[in-house]
Amino acid sequence: MYILAILGMLMAMPFVLWLGQLNELIPLPEYLTKMEGETTKQVTAILKVRSVWDIVVNVFIIALLPAVGEELFFRGALQRVVIHLTRNPWVGIILTAVLFSALHLQFSGFLPRMFLGIVLGAFYWFSGSIYTSMIAHFANNAVQVIAASYAPEYINKNPQTPVLAAVASGIVVWAILWYFQKQSTVTYSKVYETEELTSTNQFIA
Repeated sequence: MYILAILGMLMAMPFVLWLGQLNELIPLPEYLTKMEGETTKQVTAILKVRSVWDIVVNVFIIALLPAVGEELFFRGALQRVVIHLTRNPWVGIILTAVLFSALHLQFSGFLPRMFLGIVLGAFYWFSGSIYTSMIAHFANNAVQVIAASYAPEYINKNPQTPVLAAVASGIVVWAILWYFQKQSTVTYSKVYETEELTSTNQFIA
């Protein structure tokens, strides 16, 4: 499932880029536009490459640390609480993904980040291991950091993505999630409806 999760994140990129193009059509208030412009300047400065060592440091700081920290908080903690409150895994996954995207305070990328949050949440829930979503999250971040290091013009601009490529990407990701769900032994009752921990409900690996 770790390999499939990485593959799923990589195959999701055309669909994510297409969602980014849709997101650009949503008008934002002037103060948000200014705030995101400042953020873009900071990110561009951080990702400026002078040597291979810069890329290694950026991958560690921008890709690995957020992948671990955000997954522990959003999927490992918040998503578990929301699923418990709603008693519905998919509702919990989607609501957590909305919060995951909103709390980044970068609304020009709200839709693609929300979609990625849904995929990561599903990976975590159906695999039963936080490591699955951590690895997938890291793979996504690392590819973006490396790509932006060599093509900084795309930090604040989405590459044009053909609709057919986006559709194909979405279908592949759906197929991977379907396979995760078919193989999963995780259920709401195993995770929440128990009085004591057993070998079947120790959800976080």
